[in-house]
Amino acid sequence: MTIRNLKVTVVKKPILKGISLELKPGELVAVMGPNGSGKSTLAYALAGHPHYQIAGGQVKLDGKNLLKLSPDERSLAGLFLAFQYPVAIPGVTLDQFLHQAFEARAKTKIAPFEFRKILNQKAKDLGVDEKLLSRSLNDGFSGGEKKRVEVLQLALLSPKYAIMDETDSGLDIDALRIVAKGINQIRRASPDLGILMITHYRRILDYVKPDRVIVLSRGRVVKTGSSRLIEQLEAKGYKGL
Repeated sequence: MTIRNLKVTVVKKPILKGISLELKPGELVAVMGPNGSGKSTLAYALAGHPHYQIAGGQVKLDGKNLLKLSPDERSLAGLFLAFQYPVAIPGVTLDQFLHQAFEARAKTKIAPFEFRKILNQKAKDLGVDEKLLSRSLNDGFSGGEKKRVEVLQLALLSPKYAIMDETDSGLDIDALRIVAKGINQIRRASPDLGILMITHYRRILDYVKPDRVIVLSRGRVVKTGSSRLIEQLEAKGYKGL
């Protein structure tokens, strides 16, 4: 996935002011930066949220112009977004939701009992309590459960590229380790998966090692480097840049 000079506005206010970066298959790129730097705007703009207006630039995914596709078309093209704050949907069970999403991505029908076997195995592999599968999507889930379910969706849908928007947000130490372990499991099982991991902090990157680190500030890329850049940020903060 290649992003060139992407500009995004929200209610006519410029937020992203010319972002350029590349995410290769199998690569994990960490996107860091202070509050208000444009990290989540980047995630939602790529996913096609209508609140974020494209003011310029281009995004290519396997040669396709991503910006001309609707959100569902972007998903079918291989893009996945893990939300910072996953939405609860009372009345729609997790297994029903995932069944429909799986069929849409696979472009084929699968019997409920066959799908449930696949889902149960994925849940077991990732440490997701099987009882959650029959509950309403994210309704009453803890922060850790919501994020584990996001990782379960990632494993089940097998996208080409995943944008993970502050997946570590709201997780305690144990939940963070479990979620990070799940991401690492998925990377081993799908070595061509490209991940754009948006985060404020180092802690998840101690478990999920990035290939590159990109720092945003005021809607622009201000620094790019190896994982050693994280140590510099920890020592000097973003003002040190």
